[in-house]
Amino acid sequence: MSKTKQLVFCSLFTALIAVGAFIKIPVPVVPFTLQYLFTMLAGLILGPRLGTISVTAYMLLGLAGLPIFTEGGGLWYVLKPSFGYIIGFCIGTGTLAARLKKRTVARYLAANLAGLAVVYAAGMIYYYVICNYVLNTPIAVGPLFLYCFVLAVPGDTALSVLGAVLIKRLAPLLE
Repeated sequence: MSKTKQLVFCSLFTALIAVGAFIKIPVPVVPFTLQYLFTMLAGLILGPRLGTISVTAYMLLGLAGLPIFTEGGGLWYVLKPSFGYIIGFCIGTGTLAARLKKRTVARYLAANLAGLAVVYAAGMIYYYVICNYVLNTPIAVGPLFLYCFVLAVPGDTALSVLGAVLIKRLAPLLE
């Protein structure tokens, strides 16, 4: 992939992640958005390095003040308990994508679910720490697990399946 094509694709996915933040279904605590779908596709299409650059650019633009996060933007956003999921997007993008030898829907799905586990681990840990130690709004592990995992994981699992099918169809067109 040429440098120009890399730049265009990184920029495209940064923009798609921002758009995905505004396509949301309100769920208590952490809203369901399409951000995860686009971060996952960035990792699978661009690879772990360029995918992570794309997601990190999204995060930095939001922290710089552009209102591209689900609830706005700005440096203060690091104090929002849900910011951990954005950090998780950066870490989990393309977690296993580079290691895929056989490019099947099942393997893409496995890579997506591994990335999703990273996103949820980072998101829930951050949520717990910010609520209990920074904002002084304590949350126990039980409610945290209910609101930040049980209620949110079905939608993101469906996005993982959708992403695996999409990437299987898109990958030959992008080579």
